[in-house]
Amino acid sequence: MSTEPEKLDFIRQIIADDLASGKHETTVTRFPPEPNGYLHIGHAKAICLSFGIAQENATTGARCHLRFDDTNPAKEETEYVESIIEDVKWLGFDYGDNLFFASDYFDFFYDCAVNLIENGKAYVDEQSPEQIKENRGNVTTAGTNSPFRDRPAAESIERFAQMKAGEVAEGAAVLRAKIDMASPNMNLRDPILYRIMHVDHHRTGDAWKIYPMYDFAHTLEDAKEEITHSLCTLEFELHRPLYEWVAEHSPIPAHAPRQIEFSKLMLTHTVMGKRKIREMVEEGIVAGWDDPRLPTLSAIRRLGYPPAAIRNLCQEVGITKFKGTTDIAVLEKAVRDELNKTAPRRMGVLNPLKIVITNFDEGHPDGVLYCEAKNNPEDEAAGTRQVPLSKELYIERDDFMIDAPKKYFRLKPDGAVRLRGGYIILCKSYEQDADGNVTVVNVEYLPDTIGKSAPEGIKCKTAIHWVSAEHAVDAEIRLYDRLFTNEAPDEVEGGFRECLNTESLTVIPTAKLEPSFAEAPAEFSCQLERIGYFTTDRHDHEEGEKIVLNRTITLKDSWKK
Repeated sequence: MSTEPEKLDFIRQIIADDLASGKHETTVTRFPPEPNGYLHIGHAKAICLSFGIAQENATTGARCHLRFDDTNPAKEETEYVESIIEDVKWLGFDYGDNLFFASDYFDFFYDCAVNLIENGKAYVDEQSPEQIKENRGNVTTAGTNSPFRDRPAAESIERFAQMKAGEVAEGAAVLRAKIDMASPNMNLRDPILYRIMHVDHHRTGDAWKIYPMYDFAHTLEDAKEEITHSLCTLEFELHRPLYEWVAEHSPIPAHAPRQIEFSKLMLTHTVMGKRKIREMVEEGIVAGWDDPRLPTLSAIRRLGYPPAAIRNLCQEVGITKFKGTTDIAVLEKAVRDELNKTAPRRMGVLNPLKIVITNFDEGHPDGVLYCEAKNNPEDEAAGTRQVPLSKELYIERDDFMIDAPKKYFRLKPDGAVRLRGGYIILCKSYEQDADGNVTVVNVEYLPDTIGKSAPEGIKCKTAIHWVSAEHAVDAEIRLYDRLFTNEAPDEVEGGFRECLNTESLTVIPTAKLEPSFAEAPAEFSCQLERIGYFTTDRHDHEEGEKIVLNRTITLKDSWKK
């Protein structure tokens, strides 16, 4: 057995070195979503990283803050705040008392902005948005200084106060940092720090008429909360010089936070990004932010993905600076692996065909036999349950065939099959309607075959699932599949709408399930034997009233090339 210590990813190594050197006594990280939509699975990687580091360093007093960067009231809502809090908890993380909002710091931001103006590091620019954009230049041409760049500090402070008081129209002025209009980094060409927005905020109402830009507020928030390591995805790498500039020129603690970037979690067959998800919701392509076909955390929770599978995926993908896309099959495998260990087994029939055991009454005068079934063969501690077997049963229509091919081992005329956990049955006859559809199959059970081999002369090579017709409960089954047929929907000519999977949802209104489902609560996950993994819908399922199951995932990958 190797005695070498486990190799750390580059971020955890930086943190370990900082703790070992005494640079920091503990670690403070943060997860800072903007409440302008629901979180998606890409955010899960950032959540697992920042909160995971806090858990791993708990003995030093480490913590992770959940902070809402609510600086754009036009797009933010309390609904999104509540959903994000729920998602973080569902993933298994606890922020304790460390819940913060950027809006808590609006006065602090304003004071820091005034300090920049006083020190000649910021100015109020009254060019039009179009002029500002044109004068920024491009990657090959330096920008042009604003005619307001050298206005006296007192004048900018007065104008900034008028902006704050709501006396200046939207778009008529902005506050800009004074850095370098010739910088090769476009983010340093006098970036906008504040803009005017006459929009009510979900927490502060109409108290403010100006709102800070993310790059300005983010640095100050981190400093205010004494964040030691500010972990961001790679698109913020070019923003880091601005992050450090704000920290250097603002009245904040001497030990400024360190920003470190890592690669995003990207998946095939998936469109991520709140803007595109919002488009699908608003256009009715999906039924809401938590439609189980979406990659939002609320959606995959509703679909039945266990949070442990998401955490395991993030661990397997790892923390790197290399951009890449993970095959969605890796996520689906993590889901199957987790559910195989934890999900209880149940029986249900999606496309029912009635069979009648013609000799059942002879051996069962009470009309019912209770078969003992394992709840999970992977977990002995899960125990067993009693499943009723009666004279009339439902089996899957696909499990009976009149003209069966040679290697068809399920029920067929004069053929035998085992009822899972029950008797071996022998087909004696069948009935058809006027269109030739089989309506009933008549069988006989072979006594003394529960848990035993077939009698001599009887060929029985497989077992099928079933439910008792007398005891079955009705259910609606929703068969969800991937929303896109192309593994890179964003790259499809014409956009992701061109590769929507028209069969991403099939609804079965007449499924039959074993009676234990009558008492199943919402978000009950199980494996329907031989069919797949399913979860009772967290919204539409009503315990004891209406049974609605979502297919979480098939037993095997049906998308393999």
